[in-house]
Amino acid sequence: MMIIMHPGATKEQISHVIAHIEESNLSAHVIEGVEQTVIGAVGESHNVSRDVFEVLPGVMSVTRISQPYKLGSRQFHPENSVFPLDGFSVGGDEVAIFAGPCAVESRAQLLEIAQAVREAGANALRGGVFKPRTSPYVFQGLGVEGLEYLAEARELTGMPIVAEVMAVAQVEVMVKYVDVFQIGARNMQNYNLLRAVGETRTPVLLKRGLSATIEELLMASEYILSGGNPRVILCERGIRTYETATRNTTDINAIPVLKNLTHLPVILDPSHSTGDSAYVAAIAKAAIAAGADGLIIEVHNDPAHAISDGRQSLTPESFAKLVRQVKAVAEAVDRRLAPITVGA
Repeated sequence: MMIIMHPGATKEQISHVIAHIEESNLSAHVIEGVEQTVIGAVGESHNVSRDVFEVLPGVMSVTRISQPYKLGSRQFHPENSVFPLDGFSVGGDEVAIFAGPCAVESRAQLLEIAQAVREAGANALRGGVFKPRTSPYVFQGLGVEGLEYLAEARELTGMPIVAEVMAVAQVEVMVKYVDVFQIGARNMQNYNLLRAVGETRTPVLLKRGLSATIEELLMASEYILSGGNPRVILCERGIRTYETATRNTTDINAIPVLKNLTHLPVILDPSHSTGDSAYVAAIAKAAIAAGADGLIIEVHNDPAHAISDGRQSLTPESFAKLVRQVKAVAEAVDRRLAPITVGA
């Protein structure tokens, strides 16, 4: 349920409400607005009467949140969530671009790509170090060695890094290196992993599952939010349908639908949603026109010889061209690209 405090409610009154929430075996999530404070009481609340909270000093009203996802709903948080990430913001008027190789293959490869995407206009560097592959016999990633290369690239370029975490056991070591955890499509409903990253305060980029509905994506995000981590970025990356012309089917509809249902930032992965570099630019531009808050794009300096996903990776030159086109689309819909991070 959602407890709306009177404008001017004191800190003592807010603390008193939070104490009552916790005594009811619920968790309290506070949003402090300019004029008033809203407190979400989340958990198994169907047996808890609103009357318990309505009579407390400082409480203006109490209402139940109708959607199954509570903390991510517009009902609980009407305004867009916007949070800073090393020199730019995610979720506001700015369009953020995350770019880099599918897999970190070597130090030289990563540093070359990192420099190229930063110069082209990327705001953050993505790179896989633990790779969830269909076959157990192919490259599985460099692991901690790859994390060290990513950290060096961050020092060189000033860009924050995004890397996929695949298991709870990896969180402890990865949190020392990464600026954004990526939860891949195959782990969208790995609830233990979602809880683990929810207990950190590191931003989480949550990808939609291969066949997941929009509501299932939002319910997955609720695991992270309910753990106390409010910095969640939702990512549409294409869903599996009967169509075989592309790797997946890009659900452009999901962008405006999610923007209507949730306050969380929404980005698109045109690389995985198409699986073909020939289509990445078109889908990326469509995403921004549809209201996406950003893009995550795979870039490789030699796609023909990439260890992973070379077919869908852009060259640095193609990526630079795409950034210019995305900038024009963003400006046409009264948005702007996030500022480029200055190198260290």
